[in-house]
Amino acid sequence: MYRWETTRAALAQRVLAIVRTDSYDQAAATADHLMSGGITNLEISLATPFALEVITTLSREMGEEALIGAGTVLDAPSARLAIDAGARFLVSPGLDADVIRTGHRYGVPVFPCVTTPTEMVHALELGADALGLFPASSHRPSWLRDVRTALPQAPLLPRGGVTVENAPEWIAAGAVACAMGTELAEGDRDTVAKRASDLLVRLAEVEPVRL
Repeated sequence: MYRWETTRAALAQRVLAIVRTDSYDQAAATADHLMSGGITNLEISLATPFALEVITTLSREMGEEALIGAGTVLDAPSARLAIDAGARFLVSPGLDADVIRTGHRYGVPVFPCVTTPTEMVHALELGADALGLFPASSHRPSWLRDVRTALPQAPLLPRGGVTVENAPEWIAAGAVACAMGTELAEGDRDTVAKRASDLLVRLAEVEPVRL
C-alpha cells in the first residue's frame, strides 16, 4: 500500500482511536473493545508499557482488517522501532523533521502535531501527511474553520479534548478526522462498542463546511 493510500485509509472513518494504557493486557483489551464497535484505525501510544509488542500482535492478528499505528513517537529511533514492529502510520506530539523523514523513508505516513498556522505551514513543507491539532481543547471548531479558510490544503486532525459530543462539530468545521482516547475507549466492552458504533454513524452523516 502506498503512503497516500495508508493515509486515506487511516482517516476514512473520521476517527482515530488512541490506545494509551498502563499495561500490555489492558491495551489489548481496549483495542478489542474498540474494534468490536467497528473502529478499524488504532493508534497505540508508545507511552504504553510494551507498546511495540502490542503493535506487533495486533498487526499480525488483524492483518488488513485494521490499521495499527504508533503514537507518541518522539524521535527517529522510536519511529524506526515502531515501523519494525509493524506500525502502519506514526503520530508525533510535536513537529520533528527526523520522524517525518524516517517514516517516509519506509513508506509510512506521519501525522505530527501542531498548534499554530505557522507550524502547519512548516509541517506541510516537511511533507507531513496529516496534521494533528494539539491540544484541540485550546480551540473551538470555529477556529479550525477560520484557519482552513487561509489553509484549505491543511488536513487537520484535532486531538486532546475532542469528545463524543463535539467530534461531529470538528468534522463539520473541516477536520479530516478526530483523534480520541479515553473519551472513546473508557468502559467495559459493551459500553465502548456501542459508543464507538454510534459515533461512527454520527460522523458519517456530517457534511464538512464548503470553503
